Amino acid sequence: MSKIKVTQIRSRINRPNKQKLTLDALGLTRNQKTVEHEDTPQVLGMINKVKHLVSVEKV
Repeated sequence: MSKIKVTQIRSRINRPNKQKLTLDALGLTRNQKTVEHEDTPQVLGMINKVKHLVSVEKV
């Protein structure tokens, strides 16, 4: 599987709790933090839920 880099680009302040929990599950705990994940359907689904808060790039 390929890897993807996920970077939080927008603040989690004033967001619904579900979106905050999704960011936590992705490992994004603060703004401008970058994490690498495998390109799996589960991770892509989580990214889709918070796509307005993150940027994604292939590695």
